Amino acid sequence: MNPSVRRFVSNDFTVRASCVDATSVVLHMQNLQSMQPIPTIAVGRSMVGALLMASHLKDGQEVGILVKGNGPIMTVFAQANYNGGVRGYTSAPQYEPFEYEQNNLSIKEAIGNGFITVARHQPFQAQPYQGTVELVSGEIGDDLAYYLQQSQQIRSILSLGVYLDAFGKVRAAGGILIEVMPGVEDEIVKKLEDNFSKNKKDLSQVIKEGLTPEDLLKKYMEGLNYTDIPHQFPISYSCPCDKARVLNAVSILGVDELDDMISKNEKAKVQCQMCGQPYEIEIQELTEIRNKLFKNSLH
Repeated sequence: MNPSVRRFVSNDFTVRASCVDATSVVLHMQNLQSMQPIPTIAVGRSMVGALLMASHLKDGQEVGILVKGNGPIMTVFAQANYNGGVRGYTSAPQYEPFEYEQNNLSIKEAIGNGFITVARHQPFQAQPYQGTVELVSGEIGDDLAYYLQQSQQIRSILSLGVYLDAFGKVRAAGGILIEVMPGVEDEIVKKLEDNFSKNKKDLSQVIKEGLTPEDLLKKYMEGLNYTDIPHQFPISYSCPCDKARVLNAVSILGVDELDDMISKNEKAKVQCQMCGQPYEIEIQELTEIRNKLFKNSLH
């Protein structure tokens, strides 16, 4: 069984924290999409960040993270829900720079300058609450921390890591999120900052060495009394795609394109980019979609 996001709160309710070992879901995402190393790091960090932020919400709520830059990767998307489901995607899964050092896989240049948007979805809510801020680093973690500060006035420590082996495969992925509630005494903030400075290290390397994100979180929270909050939802790679959504997507092709497919007696074969699930659309279904589009065009 996959691990769950671990959640904690300080005994005076001024600080809340979460951590997760997300190696299994990030590796699953990489394999599903046959993703190259640098896009894997970008999407993997976004998935971990979304899992951590979603765990601070309520049952049934979701967090979506969209990064849009002017670099070759262009778009990175991740979505996670309170119950541990997560998925991720990039518009350039096969991006690979001409030269890079295996031990220094920075994604800053691949993403470039741009913006990060975070959306929070609640059940039965017509429109999600969302906020957008400019990218400050392009490394995802710092950008999400900046978003929390600017959009929600929450000071935070956010550490995200994805470690790849010499073959470019995910071997470790995880993250830690510590949020300080507004109005907290400066003494507590300074204690957290000092702890972070003393123990600052690459989180993915920590996991690779056999430690857990919780081991590192304990060092970050040293000097604070805190309690474990039950959150028994194993993380999993989860995609809400289904046949109805695929049929709706096919309608975007338009009448002429559908006519061409029908005349050639070709079934439409569609594969979800996020989970790899294949769908086959029969000629009869294509005809029904085509006729509906044509009828709507007459009005």
